[in-house]
Amino acid sequence: MTKILLILLAGTLCNSLLWQHQKEHLSDIAEIFEGDVTRDRSIQAMASNVLRQAPEQFALAGLSMGGIVAMEIMRQAPERVKKLALLDTNPYPPRSDQISNWKRFIQMAKNDQFNEITTRHLLPGLLHPQHLQNKQLVETVIQMADSIGPEAMINQMTALMTKPDARDVLTTITCPTLVATGREDASCPLQAHQEMADLIPQAKLVIFEQCGHLSTLEQPQAVTAVLRYWLLQ
Repeated sequence: MTKILLILLAGTLCNSLLWQHQKEHLSDIAEIFEGDVTRDRSIQAMASNVLRQAPEQFALAGLSMGGIVAMEIMRQAPERVKKLALLDTNPYPPRSDQISNWKRFIQMAKNDQFNEITTRHLLPGLLHPQHLQNKQLVETVIQMADSIGPEAMINQMTALMTKPDARDVLTTITCPTLVATGREDASCPLQAHQEMADLIPQAKLVIFEQCGHLSTLEQPQAVTAVLRYWLLQ
């Protein structure tokens, strides 16, 4: 069987550990690449750079900011994407309170307080309350942030401050599309995923139970099973 070419896009302050289970357990059907979303300061530039490095046609899955970049890829080169999966993300332009928070975190990073951003401010919005008690999972989230580092975080949060409204793109998507989220995702609520699924023709909405924003880590087996079905359909 010819393997499917699959590009994975991680979220803010996340690295390849975000997709560890999926990479291990989908490798029999997919040749997996990871797009770099750490070097640019706009969503448009991130999407363009992923496209420059990508095969001619591919399946595309993005979580959180990775999903935002994936929607921009659908704006720039929809003919190259054979299948799309949007996980724990949203299509909306930034709110003023979000911009204020990102500016605050950028200033913290510049003031040598980078390590406090995830541990003191971001974690409660990333994981289901029960998973905040999972020491290994919490350590993985912190490890990912540490590996990304302050410079890349500043790039990412600067890009998010000017992210485009992607709702006009969603109505034009014709490839098989999965929209998936943790039911208790506090960062990108269920309502946003319901709206995305309504806007995308023939999209399928999947909700992971007992799950917050980092669904690939919080419910890895369930996410991998759904992605397998999506890739093979």
